[in-house]
Amino acid sequence: MYDITWQITIGKYELNMLDSAKITRSVEQLSDTAEIVLPGTCFNKAVEIESKIKRGDSVLILAGYDGTLVNEFQGFVESISTDDGAIKLNCEDAIFQFRKPVTDKEFTSPDVKDLLQYICSQIGGYSLSCDYSFKYDKFVVLNNTGYDVLKKIQEESKANVYLKDKVLHVHPQYKEIFGTVKYSFQDNIEKSELEYKDVRDRVVEIIVEGKGKDGKVIRETAGSTGGDQETIKIGGVSDPATLKNLAQERLNSKSYTGYSGSFTGWLLPYCDAGYKASVRDNDYEFKNGDYYVLAVETTISSSGGIRKVTVGKKI
Repeated sequence: MYDITWQITIGKYELNMLDSAKITRSVEQLSDTAEIVLPGTCFNKAVEIESKIKRGDSVLILAGYDGTLVNEFQGFVESISTDDGAIKLNCEDAIFQFRKPVTDKEFTSPDVKDLLQYICSQIGGYSLSCDYSFKYDKFVVLNNTGYDVLKKIQEESKANVYLKDKVLHVHPQYKEIFGTVKYSFQDNIEKSELEYKDVRDRVVEIIVEGKGKDGKVIRETAGSTGGDQETIKIGGVSDPATLKNLAQERLNSKSYTGYSGSFTGWLLPYCDAGYKASVRDNDYEFKNGDYYVLAVETTISSSGGIRKVTVGKKI
């Protein structure tokens, strides 16, 4: 029997009470986030934190079993709310530091690398590692923060965007594997919401629509009709190769034989977004395979710790 242990530091303070902490890490979101929930009262007195904790304070969440702790989250307080009788600290990883205004500028025919270099130079102190090409006809930075621009690029290009050691990384999704982990239905999967399908049953059509300077819609497709359909619309992009590449990448992420969905396990083994998860089932060995982890939601409370792991395509 393992006993949950945790250590949470905010600014210069270490928390000694906690309702729960939920950490969400995803390759499909710009930033990793954490929601720390504290009791609103202690010994029938309202907890006063406004004078001690503020937006921008550093946050470190360590958790594990029996005193063996690992770094689950590191970032900053983005906002504080006191709804429903509880205190909620909404936290964001190092991308928070890009929430600074940048100078307005209009770009003509830029690749995302040009835009990202500009944002890094505006924020200062960050270099760029980018091997992802996505071309715009025009891109206007107007009354934006660096975060606003990164979010737009991440949402439209579907690239994996993250910060590591003062380097802004932008890479194709699925290209990088950050670690490996093993899961078994018989050993460490507590609850499963996985669905196994043959590629022949995953009929998907991806439609990507761009719009040129003249307002004309350029459409590129990938996949087959007669099943699920996903349409992505992007203004300011008319390059057919860019649109076609995005459509094919989205199709590749959805068309395969294997599991989709999520499952829940414990804090051990450690798992993170971008990991390769080996999923095994002794009763149905033909379903065994390795999957790219799209997202991990980790919840820590006095009752224990769990990880909800969402898998992407088979790799």
